[in-house]
Amino acid sequence: MNTDTLFTKPISKQFEFDAEVAAVFDDMLLRSVPFYKESQALTRRFAVNALQEGGTVYDLGCSTASMLLEIERSLEKNGTVKLIGIDNSSAMIEHARKKIEAYGSGIELAEGDILTFPYEKARVMISNYTLQFIRPLQREGLIRTIAGALEEGGVFIFSEKVVSDDPKLNKELIDCYYDFKKSQGYSEYEIMHKREALENVLIPYTMNENIHMAKHNGFKTCDVLFRWANFATFIAVK
Repeated sequence: MNTDTLFTKPISKQFEFDAEVAAVFDDMLLRSVPFYKESQALTRRFAVNALQEGGTVYDLGCSTASMLLEIERSLEKNGTVKLIGIDNSSAMIEHARKKIEAYGSGIELAEGDILTFPYEKARVMISNYTLQFIRPLQREGLIRTIAGALEEGGVFIFSEKVVSDDPKLNKELIDCYYDFKKSQGYSEYEIMHKREALENVLIPYTMNENIHMAKHNGFKTCDVLFRWANFATFIAVK
């Protein structure tokens, strides 16, 4: 796994999922997302629970396919589950393909736009820190598309960075998160430059806004599986 040192040098553009990011993305996630392994273990558990009778799984913004590989390892080898990863970054798809080949995996990959992808009926949809990169004007439409692609009783499991309505509390959450990043070896310089690169690219909602968005766009319920400061994992049931 390559070490993330992208922001040790001055930035010249906004954050994007290009070849540089793809090369260090697995390390970036582990060091930038608090309790990443724990939240992903919960995602895997609830996804597998929903797949007892088989079905199709989509990972929207699959990056290097780590989540789908974890789910595949946890499933019985009965051939009744189809795993599909979608990402609009050719660099991410390339890294995912190398992983899949190395593990002899049956995961399918598609380079495409999750907003317009021709989904077939699915049992599980997953989105790990992807919705926050979708422009707010398009986000609710994507949730309706996801709900429409799911079978009745199907689940959408998604993780997002969240904000607080209270400015003082929101600052404390951000400070808490930056302390976490420092504990993972990131310098003040790196933290500041990554924040600048993500400005107006990553647009988070509050926890309640995410729940409201799911419940008003095709899901009968939405709950929080995990939260640490300003990071949360949700499950919505159709």
